[in-house]
Amino acid sequence: MNKATPRTAKLAKSSSKPTSTAADKQGFSYTRSHFESLVDAALKHAKKLGATDAGAEASEGCGLSVSVRKGELENVERNRDKSLGVTVYVGQRRGNASTSDFSQQAIEQTVQAAYDIARFTAEDPFASLPDEADIAQPSEQRTDLDLFKPWDINAAQAAEIARQTEAAALCVDARITNSEGASVSAQQSHFFSAHTHGFRGGYASSRHSVSVSPIAGSGDDMQRDYWYSSHRYPEDLAAPEDIGRYAAQRALSRLNARKIPTTQCPVLFESPLAAGLLGALVQALSGGALYRKSSFLLNSLGKPVLPKFIDVLEDPFVLRGKGSSPFDDEGVRVKARQVIEAGRVQGYFLSSYSARKLGMPTTGNAGGSHNLILHSRQTKATDTLEEMLQKLGTGLLVTELMGQGVNYVTGDYSRGASGFWVEKGRIVYPVHEITIAGNMKDMLKGITAVGADTYNYGAKTVGSILINRMKVAGS
Repeated sequence: MNKATPRTAKLAKSSSKPTSTAADKQGFSYTRSHFESLVDAALKHAKKLGATDAGAEASEGCGLSVSVRKGELENVERNRDKSLGVTVYVGQRRGNASTSDFSQQAIEQTVQAAYDIARFTAEDPFASLPDEADIAQPSEQRTDLDLFKPWDINAAQAAEIARQTEAAALCVDARITNSEGASVSAQQSHFFSAHTHGFRGGYASSRHSVSVSPIAGSGDDMQRDYWYSSHRYPEDLAAPEDIGRYAAQRALSRLNARKIPTTQCPVLFESPLAAGLLGALVQALSGGALYRKSSFLLNSLGKPVLPKFIDVLEDPFVLRGKGSSPFDDEGVRVKARQVIEAGRVQGYFLSSYSARKLGMPTTGNAGGSHNLILHSRQTKATDTLEEMLQKLGTGLLVTELMGQGVNYVTGDYSRGASGFWVEKGRIVYPVHEITIAGNMKDMLKGITAVGADTYNYGAKTVGSILINRMKVAGS
């Protein structure tokens, strides 16, 4: 298995960063000022109807997606959508409605619908807008996060990049016999939101990607793998040739896979999969799971859930970060913080609602976590995947997981897997048709090392993770 992931970006030339005014003209049908007028009209009508409080958000998204397979164009899709969402409070009752019609009549009908829902909904003592003291005022909202860069690309150009990516995979080795295709996506959106507790804000964002999925082998021994690159700025994307070659190498490395006997052994999660372990930790520390008592980490504030050498940082202000934002989905201010310090929980992930349910202050996480970075105080720059295999010794390197398999109430973990059997720090053969199992509490505390081979998966950045022992069900 080739462990060098593609990093080089050579897809597009950079241009000057667009201003917010310029962003209004970057392929969008509506300007921010238009959105402001729509939102203000909705809030005004809500107050006219007698709403205690109200919030509204106008948004628009557009993009291009192109896919090819075996060099032939398969799909060209252009998407454009728009929405106005309205939330109305009548005392402690809440109602929501939305429309894609921006006419004044439609806005009033949507507000009326939300108001009527609120009037006939049961009271919820925790239902209200965020406290005014928590609101991110315009002067506090970061505008320098570089979240928006349109990709000036047409369908023909996107198809050519997809062909280059797939061709690079197909020419790596004669054993790459087929392909599930390659795709290119360029997406962008913007919104404006406001509510009657003083919040006003919005911004434009973009997300672009290139991916390919080659198939290696023939007959009864066929293996598929994939690779992709996804970034906010097109020039940050890996080169098509690098993506294709790496995807092909991954598929080839899985040929001649075999089953292994049921055993217990150390398990090394490849960094893209390690991000899933971090995601499970976030889910267990999220307000909704905590107030519903459906988390295996109930009442864990201040308690150790990871080894002492591990910290988890949340930073909403990473430039071009996929989880960056100047405020959360409710307009609450956000900040960088240590979620886990020396293995101990320093804070949960709370919206205003879940915070009230738990009798705690909001953490600015309505809509989810921001950029999370899992850091080991023991990790050295030399702790590549090869070095992590040495630390693994004899055991299992997992490179693919199947199914959900996590019970967040009990922490029980069981998932189908494939990867490689490792002996004395060296990969000896690929394995498949196995299941790995354990309990998330034990798995998190059983982390013995974190690699320097960091990988960004969505809003999470983490290296490969070595867990001291798990059950492996095989033949």
